[in-house]
Amino acid sequence: MYFNSGYLNNSRLDFKDYTKPLVVGSCGTYRLKKRPMLPTYWKKGRRDYQILYVASGKAHFWFNGIEEIVDSGHMVLYKPKEVQKYVYYVEDHPEVFWIHFTGYDVKNILEYHGISLNQHVFYSGTLPEYKMLFRKIIRELQQCEYGYEDYIASSFNNILLLVSRQQQNGENYTVTIPEEIEMAVSYFNENYNTKISVAQYAESLHISTNWFIRNFKQHMKMSPAQYLLSLRMVNAQSLLENTDYSVGEIAEIVGYENQLYFSRVFKKEYGISPAQYRKRAENQSSAPMESDVGEITRED
Repeated sequence: MYFNSGYLNNSRLDFKDYTKPLVVGSCGTYRLKKRPMLPTYWKKGRRDYQILYVASGKAHFWFNGIEEIVDSGHMVLYKPKEVQKYVYYVEDHPEVFWIHFTGYDVKNILEYHGISLNQHVFYSGTLPEYKMLFRKIIRELQQCEYGYEDYIASSFNNILLLVSRQQQNGENYTVTIPEEIEMAVSYFNENYNTKISVAQYAESLHISTNWFIRNFKQHMKMSPAQYLLSLRMVNAQSLLENTDYSVGEIAEIVGYENQLYFSRVFKKEYGISPAQYRKRAENQSSAPMESDVGEITRED
């Protein structure tokens, strides 16, 4: 299974925020390779909105207890507190991107882009720009650099704009072709859980390894090896917090064949073992819910 995600302020807690028109809380992607299925069920829904983009294959959703198969080129909208139930099956070859968002002007923004609040499934087309924009949002959420909150909100608005254009006239729109480092970042995000040789990757681009590492570090503020490690660790955190997969299964998902080695790397990065991290996350999630009054409010 391929899994990659990012969260606002590195927090996985569900929240509402009415201080800005649009706030992106999290974004991620799933692609099944060997695992037979991946179910999701939020019986009481969430406090924010969610859009899921079926980039390829198909996915199974249940609305009001009725199953609906959603093909690629469509998106699914969930409003706050709506029951969310959907399943990905490996035989359907699904690749799905998801994004959670909130804000005081969400309803008007969605309606402006022709997305009805009264329907769950809407047409989007399968533009390559969608994947690029979703990956940029994921990367910004993972790195948390200056101004990233506004950047990801703007990128999400661009996604919605492309959706409205597709719905209105079906035209395809392109964006600027990324440079070598942007291409590398996209490749690393797609393949971080496989064995990647930085030297071989640089050679595939017909550039020197030293030039690639130097420019990657200048652009991303870390080396390629550090970037790959950060992808593995941030996604391991998310899986520990949000799934029941064993530590060994999570190690495999994020690219480690040896569970003990994964645990040593994880402890070196965070000071505690994966099992301890999961226990701490469970204790935090069982804490009392904060008030809805005033600023940002969060709950599990």
